[in-house]
Amino acid sequence: MTTRVGRRPRSSLAGLVVALVAAAGCVVGGVSEPEGQQPAPQRPDTPASPGAAQTRADGTTSVEEFQQDVADAKTIAERYWAAQFQASGERFRPIRRVIPYQRAGEVSCGGQALPRNNAVYCSAGDFIAYDVNWSVGAFRQVGDAFVFYLLGHEYAHGIQARLGIRYSYTIQQELQADCMAGAYLGDSVRSKALRLDDGDLEEFREGLLAVGDAPDQPWFAEGAHGTAEQRTESFFRGYERSLGACDLT
Repeated sequence: MTTRVGRRPRSSLAGLVVALVAAAGCVVGGVSEPEGQQPAPQRPDTPASPGAAQTRADGTTSVEEFQQDVADAKTIAERYWAAQFQASGERFRPIRRVIPYQRAGEVSCGGQALPRNNAVYCSAGDFIAYDVNWSVGAFRQVGDAFVFYLLGHEYAHGIQARLGIRYSYTIQQELQADCMAGAYLGDSVRSKALRLDDGDLEEFREGLLAVGDAPDQPWFAEGAHGTAEQRTESFFRGYERSLGACDLT
């Protein structure tokens, strides 16, 4: 499968920094429910195998292109993690749903209403949810490479849940998810499942700088994700060195 993370026209990140920092509190949500009590899976329609003919290289920023990028990122993430689990002799279960929402409280996780300006993995229902208005805004202002990072980061939380990984501090969980997102993207580029345009690595870097914790955020605080420098280092460590750099064992 081939797709492309196409480059977007650059614009200032200043207007997004506050929203992205708030959104970075991706809740690995709620108390896990027994498998039998979870709602039936509802999977959005996605192309079976997006190829070069479906690649958007025209620099547009339409909602339709955003939706296609989300679908492509989800498909590549599923195939990547399925291959990793298969190589380890384990059965892989894809994340059940990816849910866009528009209003605060429209989606809840373990009884907790999700706020606007956020993207989360919810372990209680095994789904990823994202504020579509905020996400499209980030897509248009930061670039579509960031959409692939965002989906990859939340998918990594689902993999952590499947592997039973739980750290004492939120920051440990989040920096590992950044590393895993980097590995998924770097390995996908090396396997030619994903092609990056010139400037996409810089888009990743600029997006990560925008989602770092505020300078006065204590590293041990609940919900801490790491400074911009820590998040960037974790992501690119995974991108360059693959999953072996992410402390999964």
